Amino acid sequence: QVQLVESGGGLVQAGGSLRLSCAASGRTFSSYFMGWFRQAPGKEREFVGAISWGGSSTYYADSVKGRFTISRDNTLNTLYLQMNSLKPEDTAVYYCAADEKSGSWYYSAIGYDYWGQGTQVTVSS
Repeated sequence: QVQLVESGGGLVQAGGSLRLSCAASGRTFSSYFMGWFRQAPGKEREFVGAISWGGSSTYYADSVKGRFTISRDNTLNTLYLQMNSLKPEDTAVYYCAADEKSGSWYYSAIGYDYWGQGTQVTVSS
């Protein structure tokens, strides 16, 4: 098992930046394919980005491509999401998630086995 704790959320103006972190504890962090999801009020949880076990492959939703960057540091057991050029529509609770299997369903919440508690990101216009 792995425990995930997100941090770094907050209130930022449109056009600003935030960096989210997800600290992992428990089983070896590098054995998990990792992802970020977000959920706005009244909406379903949606895929933001994902990263392979060693960090060599990354995947993004079209809505954040070119603005967000996902990375990981396996020596620190931490996943990151650098968010630039933020827009009001990026407002949501952001969750990190861990997949202990294949990473084949990286774009879907059903592909992940463990979730953090979430961190709120609010972008004002």
